[in-house]
Amino acid sequence: MAVPVGAHTLSVEQMGLGDHAFAHYADDEVRWGVLGVFATLGLARNEKVVVMADPDVPHDEVVRRMFPDELPVQALERGQLRLTSMRELIGPHRRFTAERQLGRLREETLAARDEGYAGLRSVIDMAWVADLDMDIEGVMHRETHAEDLFADRTYAEICTYDRRRFPADTVEAMRVGHPVALLERPGDLGAFHFGHGVRMVGEADWSTRGPWSSALGAALEVGGAGRPLLLDLTAVSFLSVTCAAELLRQVRHADRTSRVEVRCSTFHAGLLRRLGALAVGGLRLVADEGALG
Repeated sequence: MAVPVGAHTLSVEQMGLGDHAFAHYADDEVRWGVLGVFATLGLARNEKVVVMADPDVPHDEVVRRMFPDELPVQALERGQLRLTSMRELIGPHRRFTAERQLGRLREETLAARDEGYAGLRSVIDMAWVADLDMDIEGVMHRETHAEDLFADRTYAEICTYDRRRFPADTVEAMRVGHPVALLERPGDLGAFHFGHGVRMVGEADWSTRGPWSSALGAALEVGGAGRPLLLDLTAVSFLSVTCAAELLRQVRHADRTSRVEVRCSTFHAGLLRRLGALAVGGLRLVADEGALG
């Protein structure tokens, strides 16, 4: 079976233990949003969080940027949140090797479990590559051969790339090579079109209603290529009443005779039913209990 377009793209809110994700930024304000959500969720889920940020950014600034609303003082005091660096992680060795780094992360994960945490999640800003004068080929090999580290679903990791520091082809290779690729910002909406539909990822709310409406319109215009048109909303973490109503409006007024299938969470299916989905001809709702929402 072919992998759906955008199938490995998720919002950061969807990440859990066992996930190995690529993130990216090209703005010093944007860079902290995804990392802050990732760390906050880990702390709330009784997971230990290790942050290896850009070596050029002081630790106190990292904490302020990742947690702008409330500093996690207690988590820092009890060691649930720890700031370190790749240089410190592999110490006392000075030379990075994938085996050395992976071994140390396994040790950190086991230690977190022994301390009573559900697991370990880490943030790794890839600025360490220049800091340790590492060749990019070795980094790419590590990124694409780390499956065993995540196999027992007690460890999660975000590797975040500054697009200003790495060539575009390297960034794209890293995006494709990771099992998970994250939307750039919390609250973003991604739309991935394929032959007979579109897969939506992220939040459909007032701030993303424009892209939401455009993506639906484009999919409905192209149609399902001889098959029922699939609107895959299983990776939509939030669906507002406004966006749900827009979906029904567009399906209702689409000039087409083939069916439209909407796959979504049971919660979002309930919202669509309350807004009149059952009265829209040709529309079929398929609720997925494992979906977001």
